[in-house]
Amino acid sequence: MSKEDKKELIIKAIYNDRLVDITTTGRKTGYKYRKEVRLRHIEGTVYLTNNPGTRDWAANLYTNPTFEYHFKESAEVNIMAKAIPIKEEAEKRRILATLLGKEGALDQLEARVSGSNLFKIDFPDQ
Repeated sequence: MSKEDKKELIIKAIYNDRLVDITTTGRKTGYKYRKEVRLRHIEGTVYLTNNPGTRDWAANLYTNPTFEYHFKESAEVNIMAKAIPIKEEAEKRRILATLLGKEGALDQLEARVSGSNLFKIDFPDQ
């Protein structure tokens, strides 16, 4: 598959798919861990977030931000990605408000701003 074909499949998946897998590297063990997560985006920019509480995958990304992103619904494509933590409250609130608004879950905004992780996902090779 050409790089352009792969890029086209990824763009289609970002806009159409609901679930992806991520493979992170354990912060303590160095082992690889694969986890299913919800695909969220704003105009093609991909984000990872969670319900309030701690998550091993998030702790792993703070330590080892490079990970593998697995599209698996409309296309089966695996690509390397980099997680960029978003911690500044106003920016986090703005992004989460948009994401949660798309999901009809704005009632969760305050809990998510204070108690969840948020990462912007870059795909350096795309």
